[in-house]
Amino acid sequence: MIMELKFFKKSIPTLIFLGVFSVITLPVFYYLLKVDNRLKIYNPIDVNPRLVDASMLHIQKNHTIADFKLINQNGEIITNKNYENKIYIADFFFTRCQTICIAMAYNMSELQDFYKNDNDILFLSHSVTPTIDSVSVLKEYANRKGVIDKKWNVTTGDKKHIYDLARKSYFAVLDEGDGGENDFIHTEQFVLVDKERRIRGYYDGTEIDDIKKLKEDIAVLKEEYAGK
Repeated sequence: MIMELKFFKKSIPTLIFLGVFSVITLPVFYYLLKVDNRLKIYNPIDVNPRLVDASMLHIQKNHTIADFKLINQNGEIITNKNYENKIYIADFFFTRCQTICIAMAYNMSELQDFYKNDNDILFLSHSVTPTIDSVSVLKEYANRKGVIDKKWNVTTGDKKHIYDLARKSYFAVLDEGDGGENDFIHTEQFVLVDKERRIRGYYDGTEIDDIKKLKEDIAVLKEEYAGK
């Protein structure tokens, strides 16, 4: 009994040390685990240089989507203010596309349905043939694709402005160009943008596995905001 008591007394400092160690290290471990689970923030330096306009290659941090002004399927002016404090998925398409855009539209529509009751999530599609894709054309397209007006803006606008957004903000296309009459871009990329207008992920909008990964990443991003 005396031996057990002596052993217990000797163990008290060890137990205190282990207790203090746990109190300090467990929160640190949990914090590091949360940080590791955060989505990457993409800057021009993190993207394939072929996707980045030459004027942006020097930017290593703090890249955000530039201010934009577009016109949606209802003839309404859409700006970055419409996406303020929202997570959104952006893409580039055209209504006459008979190749990748078909799968992209299907998957974007599926995402819209998946997040239709989530007020944090919105969608933004940019026409790459804006002179052809007038408001009336976009409206008919939106009706066919089941676009929910408050969730998904299908937009047209100034061609150079849209192409600058693709090349200098979203880094979504490989080919170079000036947004002129003979310029044309075509990309399957879905781009995930956070509430601070930062790029948090790229996904092949034609691939089911990428759409699944996009949903997983949105969950991670929402968890990030919930922890703030």
